[in-house]
Amino acid sequence: MEEKKESLNFIEQIITDDLKSGKHKDITTRFPPEPNGYLHIGHAKSICLNFGLKKTFNGKTNLRFDDTNPSKEETEYVDSIIEDIKWLGFEYDNLFYASDYFDQLYDWAVMLINDGKAYIDEQTPELISEQRTNPTTKGIESPYRYRAIEESLRLFQEMKDGKHADGSMVLRAKVDMNSPNMHMRDPIMYRIMRKHHHRTGDKWCIYPMYDYAHGQSDYIEGITHSICTLEFEVHRPLYDWFLNQIDTTGKRPRQIEFARLNLTYTVMSKRKLLELVNNKYVNGWDDPRMPTISGMRRRGYTAQSIRNFADRIGVAKRENMIDVGLLEYMVREDLNKKANRVLGVLDPLKVVITNYPEDKTEEFDAINNPEDESAGKRKIGFSKVIYIEREDFMEDAPKKFFRLTIGSEVRLRYAYFIKCENVVKDDAGNITELHCTYDPESRGGQSPDGRKVKGTIHWVDSKTCIDAEIRLYDRLFVKEDPDDIGENETYVDYLNQDSLKTITAKLERRLLDVCPGQNFQFERKGYFCVDKDSKPVHPIFNRTVTLKDSWSKISEK
Repeated sequence: MEEKKESLNFIEQIITDDLKSGKHKDITTRFPPEPNGYLHIGHAKSICLNFGLKKTFNGKTNLRFDDTNPSKEETEYVDSIIEDIKWLGFEYDNLFYASDYFDQLYDWAVMLINDGKAYIDEQTPELISEQRTNPTTKGIESPYRYRAIEESLRLFQEMKDGKHADGSMVLRAKVDMNSPNMHMRDPIMYRIMRKHHHRTGDKWCIYPMYDYAHGQSDYIEGITHSICTLEFEVHRPLYDWFLNQIDTTGKRPRQIEFARLNLTYTVMSKRKLLELVNNKYVNGWDDPRMPTISGMRRRGYTAQSIRNFADRIGVAKRENMIDVGLLEYMVREDLNKKANRVLGVLDPLKVVITNYPEDKTEEFDAINNPEDESAGKRKIGFSKVIYIEREDFMEDAPKKFFRLTIGSEVRLRYAYFIKCENVVKDDAGNITELHCTYDPESRGGQSPDGRKVKGTIHWVDSKTCIDAEIRLYDRLFVKEDPDDIGENETYVDYLNQDSLKTITAKLERRLLDVCPGQNFQFERKGYFCVDKDSKPVHPIFNRTVTLKDSWSKISEK
């Protein structure tokens, strides 16, 4: 076991105690997603936890797909989940499916019927639910609860053989209809569902319920510690009850619950994420505004930043809300070390340097990444006409405006000092270009006579720059908790109508030859990633995150 220098979280402490006591010689965890959607940042936390335990305790971690509901599951989701796990930097020891165990699960269900612990119920789902009543009232037993074992066996076989209609009957475990835990009130084990399964095809028309299949699958695989999110705490007694019926070895998995990830300005429900996709509020599961791992990857988040985020928030026993600003901080911190710097002007304003020679061009050395000397330098072109950010000029500037205004001087990053002499306007009074002069003695941004210039701005050269599509992504919701809704409201009422703005920017020519997924810092503007739809003739960049958290400033007002 790897020695830990930091204090243990409560899950690590449980595992440490189990190993010390000799209960287990080694550990095996699992990540068991249902392939009914794309993984999101909450799943990433669970992935990091399970695979982190594998590394810490030199154990194993299985990937197991809980594919027991073919009406919602697709191979597309299986493939995306495998890709996400590998992209995050983890390797599973075994790949399993709950459907691998359908025959064994069926045999165990027959055993429970023979033992008088399961029965076929022919009531409607609505009536079964009604008879469960509520936690403070005794449940109403089904009239089929004590039907003959032989009859339940016959009907269960007929269910398997497809002789009964969908919804006409179910197999229920005979547990305790008076338990205050509603999950223990004779839970359904099997239902009839004529749906084509992505792996077993049409072999089965009955499928096990999650609560029955989950613990048994853990048992088959030799899982030692079944790590679940907190909502499954009330399921644990049933998890243990089913294991009690089959365990003869004494070596059985232990379910441990931890608080799931709740993130501000987003929703984590798969159902709601599916609604956002199906109702075209976003452009697919990998839309960069989505909290899906594929969406975050497309937006430019790095695997390391997500792993760092999961490590920073830790493992808790109680639910809490994590500020998405922390996640954004983590990606800034990681990209600051990794992303090469480039010059890009998002809202271009033409600048003519009137005293610069008409046909002259020159180049300057620019640092690719001040945090990484090995990244080296690059050449950037310069000529008589350049572009600057429109926000870096103000005709009537306040006293502490240290950028460009008429009569003032600024430093062009890597290049020269320039001074604005006058402006050109269109008929509507809008400024269309600036006329400036430059100081040829200030090459490289050095002051030739010791004079101080407070402002430094970025720019691009008109002769060598390229046009590129820039997608400015922002938070998908304007409300910190979109699930906290009032009467006659839904979470979509809080969608941020400005979560995506598309503009055309002017960038360094070097950005014409880039590959999807590459990260860059546009100096002074933020971190950007090459989109998968980008082409050499039409480059597309997604804004990953701004350089600073503008939302915190808004919330403080």
